[in-house]
Amino acid sequence: MQVLSKTRLIKAVPGAAHAVAECLERGGLVALPTETVYGLGADATNGQAVARLYDAKGRPAFNPLIAHVPDIDAARQIAVFNADAEALAAAFWPGPLTLVLPRATACPVSELATAGLDTIAVRVPDHAVARAILRAFGKPIVAPSANISGHVSATTAAHVATDLDGRIDLIVDGGPTPLGIESTIVACLDEPTILRPGGLARADIAATLGREPAQASETAEQSPLAPGMLESHYAPRTRLRLDAKSVEPDEVLLAFGTPLTGAKATLNLSEDSDLAEAAANLFGYLRQLDAIGAAGIAVMPIPHEGLGEAINDRLRRAAAPKTLP
Repeated sequence: MQVLSKTRLIKAVPGAAHAVAECLERGGLVALPTETVYGLGADATNGQAVARLYDAKGRPAFNPLIAHVPDIDAARQIAVFNADAEALAAAFWPGPLTLVLPRATACPVSELATAGLDTIAVRVPDHAVARAILRAFGKPIVAPSANISGHVSATTAAHVATDLDGRIDLIVDGGPTPLGIESTIVACLDEPTILRPGGLARADIAATLGREPAQASETAEQSPLAPGMLESHYAPRTRLRLDAKSVEPDEVLLAFGTPLTGAKATLNLSEDSDLAEAAANLFGYLRQLDAIGAAGIAVMPIPHEGLGEAINDRLRRAAAPKTLP
């Protein structure tokens, strides 16, 4: 892993996009805000830059990356859209939706970024800073979550610095990310299939398609088509205990609604049981509780409807046996 003398932190002010574009053009790595979480950006067409990104994150090279573009016209330059993909893109882009599609014949994205697959994951983010950077750069930017691979995703510039200071060139501070959970990933290769639940609810996808999307098979773990499909992912170092009805000795509590008693420390995802608020707080609160160094983190039950599906997916992967450093 290349160690840098210093990672620069800049504010997301007018003109910052051009400084970021220059850094990316030189093969640099830049953490940038999106509406979901902070992404670690690299020139998607530069294989050496993509290799640096994998190295900085400690990410398995078989785990593909999402290519970010400023609009659907740019997406059509790198991916082949069918009718379902066109409908979803029209309804939800820009926004927290990633589509996995066949690579276009002239797609310039590095094969390292797509893990050698004949498909590509593509998204149009709904964040003014990210889109300004994409327009200034003029090429696709791969941008997985800006954290050490398998660790809790970053929703502030400070989270990024905790994981990646000295590993990357630049952090663009655009404040806390508004959604706080990653995009929903849908493969439109045959029947539309949800590969990863996220910031776009299944019901909204079904309403647009006019039918229920399929669910990814359990075999996807061995050769993932998209990010976030590894069984152990989004993980703090402290053991998680899900669906807790009580608190054990020396545990801290991740609460939802009326909190349990007896924890040495408690953070409440949403006192009002609001799933959108819970999603926005999830990764930041996991990081704070992890830093306490307790014996475990007890997590209260969270409903599975709407954004709760994505929250529970992240918690299940965070609680799985660790397979990555």
